[in-house]
This record gives sequence, structure tokens and C-alpha cells, in this order.
Amino acid sequence: MAKIVFIGAGSTVFAKNLMGDILSYPELAEDAHLVLHDIEPERLRTSEVVAHKVAEAWGVSPKIEATLSRREALSGADYAITMIQVGGYKPSTVVDFEIPKKYGLRQTIADTLGIGGIMRGLRTIPVLLSMCKDMEALCPDATLLQYVNPMAMNCWAIDRASSINTVGLCHSVQGTARQLARDISVPIEEIDYICAGINHMAFYLKFEREGRDLYPEIRQVIEEDRVPDWNRTRYKLLEKFGYSVTESSEHFAEYVPWFIKRDRPELLEEFNIPLDEYITRCERQITEWHGLRRVLEDDSVKFKAEREGVVDAAAEVAGYEQKELTVEEMEIQRVTRVKRSLEYGSQIIHSMETGKPQVIYGNVSNRGLIDNLPAGCCVEVPCLVDRNGVQPTKIGTLPPQLAALMQTNINVQSLTVEAALTGKRDHIYHAAMLDPHTAAELDLDQIVNLVDDLIEAHGDWLPKYQ
Repeated sequence: MAKIVFIGAGSTVFAKNLMGDILSYPELAEDAHLVLHDIEPERLRTSEVVAHKVAEAWGVSPKIEATLSRREALSGADYAITMIQVGGYKPSTVVDFEIPKKYGLRQTIADTLGIGGIMRGLRTIPVLLSMCKDMEALCPDATLLQYVNPMAMNCWAIDRASSINTVGLCHSVQGTARQLARDISVPIEEIDYICAGINHMAFYLKFEREGRDLYPEIRQVIEEDRVPDWNRTRYKLLEKFGYSVTESSEHFAEYVPWFIKRDRPELLEEFNIPLDEYITRCERQITEWHGLRRVLEDDSVKFKAEREGVVDAAAEVAGYEQKELTVEEMEIQRVTRVKRSLEYGSQIIHSMETGKPQVIYGNVSNRGLIDNLPAGCCVEVPCLVDRNGVQPTKIGTLPPQLAALMQTNINVQSLTVEAALTGKRDHIYHAAMLDPHTAAELDLDQIVNLVDDLIEAHGDWLPKYQ
């Protein structure tokens, strides 16, 4: 019986998706031991109810437990899945947006890079390392499936400071591939691609159909003025750098110095960049969660397991059975539907338990995988998974312009990890000074003052720095 632990299981909808993915595999369903852990009792209780309903939807009876004790949850675990947000929406995420605004520095998501990503990394890394220390004592052979942003910083720190087997997981590679496939009207099942780089800045080095390069068709989207309004930033990067990048346009805009500028407000309209997008998203999700909690805990609500075409996660975006449903009814139908998502977590567990090989994209340490990126940094590459675990693929040398662009982000990641592991405040300043977007907007003294203000505002959510 594989013991699978969800750390931060109060992220109810995400936990529901992963549990549904796991239980959709007959080889895992009956023998699974799902343990839910969170520090918030109310959210944990809701997720436990949801777990039982997901199991009922699939017609299976796994062992399901919930606990507020992380050590109890991790004891004897085979897999641990992280989905935490240290500091939560309030106060920490709000602080990461509001204080930089006082300096004229605006952000869209602020969870991967930029000053917001730096501060989130500094809050999160100590918690993850504490968890890994528990794992070293309680389940040293377990595999950690790490979903928490800032992905590269977190995984890099874990690799340096812990012996736990870890792979960082994201859905941007497979999600963006589907978006590109839709843009050129080619079924995703017919496309072969190779993607590599760093998390949220990986590029499709190959995008083919039956051996035919599909990049000319992708570029035709630009030539025919068919670029989706929400995806202008990524297509601009394709135009200038020659390859398609994985992360969403609004997110990617804050990793580089070219799109969000105080003295060029017209760029926001030109590239359709939604400032404060993550704040808006969090507020919407919190409101929805309170409403959905009543639905999810309602004994009369039954989850529906869709066993046919379960890999077609794209259909979940628009696939409601009855178009005349109200918006509220459609949302209930969306949340209570059990369909395998695009997430790789369940596929890894399935392959490691059954030995059936699969290829996923994982964030791992660069040990001879990408020649022109720094050794030890966190890279995102294709990985073979079977009973031997997650085995990364060597990519070789990236196109030089892509490696150079990634290096601007790796610099920030490296210094943030150094600050987190050494406790040296100067490295926080250095990380912020070298951040592409921050450096494009603020001078050196402003950056130092901004960092000091953020550290003070976060208070006990951060360790003390020398």
C-alpha cells in the first residue's frame, strides 16, 4: 500500500485534482493510502470530505486519513506532495505587491521571479527544508513531488541542503504545448516535442508532426495576425528569439525588462498585461472557496467520474454538458467533476509503483544535463520514470540566446538560495539588484530600501538575516 502524503492539502481544488488523478489508475486506487495534512483545521476538514467523494466517484475504497501533524503524516511515507503557500494571501502576498508599488514597481504574479518571487522564496525555503528534515528522519527513501513556487529556487535549495529525492513539477510545458496545438489546429496527440530550460522559461526545441517541423505554422499565427489577445508577450518573444517559451504571457512579462515599464504605460495595453493579476486571482479563489465549501461538503452532491477520454483535460475549460446551466451551476459541475488533469504527479507514482515507463517534464539539478547552464542550477527537462525513479534526459547545448536569457533569471535564483541557506542579508540585495524587471525600474539605493521595507513588513514570516 503506497502511502501518499499531501502537504498543504487545504488547497482543496488542487488536492482534489491530484487525488482524482491517482485514483483514476486501477493499479493505485485500491491500494492507495492517502494522508492529508494542513495547518488550517477548517480547510483540512473540507479536503478530507472531498477525498472521500473523489474515491466514491471512482468507485474505489483507498485508505484516507487527515492530520494536523506533519510528522505523523510523513511517518513511513512513500511519496510526499507539496502544495503550500507560506504566509498565505494575507499578509504575505499582499505585502509582496503593495510595498513595491510604493516604489513604482508593478507586478503581475510575483511568485517565481522579481522582488515578489525573491521574498516568496525566502519565506518558503526554510519551511520546505524543515519538512525535508522530517522526511530524512521519518521516510528517507520517499520521493518528494514538489509543486510549490518559486519552483527553481525551492528545488535548488532542497538539492543543496537535503538528501531527499526530489522532483519539481509544473504544468506549463504540457499546458503550453496544448495551447500552441490549438493555435495551429493540430491535435496535440499528433505532436512530438522536446522542451528544455528552466521552470517557466523553458523553450520548445522541437515541435513536430510526423517528422515535419511545425514552427513555420506557429510563426504563421503572427503573420496572419491571429495571436490570441492574452498571449501577445510569448509570441513577441518567439518573433525575437526564435523559439516558443512555456510560461504564460502575463507571467513571463515580469521575468524580463521589456514589457512592464513606468515610463511606457502604453506597453501594458499593447501586450495586454494584467497588473496585479495574482491579487485578483487570489481574491476570486478565496470567495469561490467559501461558496464551494458548502457545495463540496453537501452530502447530496455526488462527484462524477469521467472514465472516457480522461486525458482530455482541455475539455474541462469549456466542456459543460448543458449549456443552459447558470454560471453557479456550471462552476459546481466543474469542481465536482473528476477527470485526470495535466499534472505529472500521478503519472510518476503510477510508473514508480508499476514499472510502466512514462516521460514527464521535471525540475531537477543540472548535473550534466544542459551544458551551457550552470552546474547544479535547477533545470526543466524530459525525464523517464519507472521503478528506478525519475531519470532526467541529457539535452546538451541550448541555443546561445536562450541560455543567455535564462542566465538572467538563474542569477536571481542563485543569490536568493544563497541568502536562504547562509542567512546573509547582502545576498537578498544582490538578488534584487540583478533581477531584470526590478533593475529596469529602480536604482541601487531604491532597491536596498525596498528590500529593507519588505523584510520589516514580513516580520516573523522570515528568518533573521545578518
